[in-house]
Amino acid sequence: METKLDIVFKEESYAIIGAAMEVHRELGCGFTEPVYQDALEYEFQLRKIPYQREMPISVVYKGKSLGKCFRADFVCFDKIIVELKAVQSMVNEYYAQVYNYLKAGGFDLGLLINFGQTSLEYERIVKKQKWSQKQWPTAKIR
Repeated sequence: METKLDIVFKEESYAIIGAAMEVHRELGCGFTEPVYQDALEYEFQLRKIPYQREMPISVVYKGKSLGKCFRADFVCFDKIIVELKAVQSMVNEYYAQVYNYLKAGGFDLGLLINFGQTSLEYERIVKKQKWSQKQWPTAKIR
């Protein structure tokens, strides 16, 4: 787990989370994910946070590109995957999704952000962490 001394991309992730907090403060919960994507994109522009929206990232298996891509909601600062949700509760699959995006895309940090609650929920997912299903933060094991 990260400690306060070795937070990966600390300033950049704080900037992204701050932008998401502002969107949540303005809109609250209850909208669909695309509404939050549009609002967060605009907030990134206002704050001059560099981003690419729905950037295609190829999946490579044993050195071979599979020809299939996934699209991260955002890639910020060319190094942080940002995946948005607007759901009642986070489930293990969302954490696994971000972790797999990190592995497939060669990124070290992903931010999983949920606008679906009265308080913004977010989780930092670091590729170098070794996760098992039982360790997903705040997720309920079925």
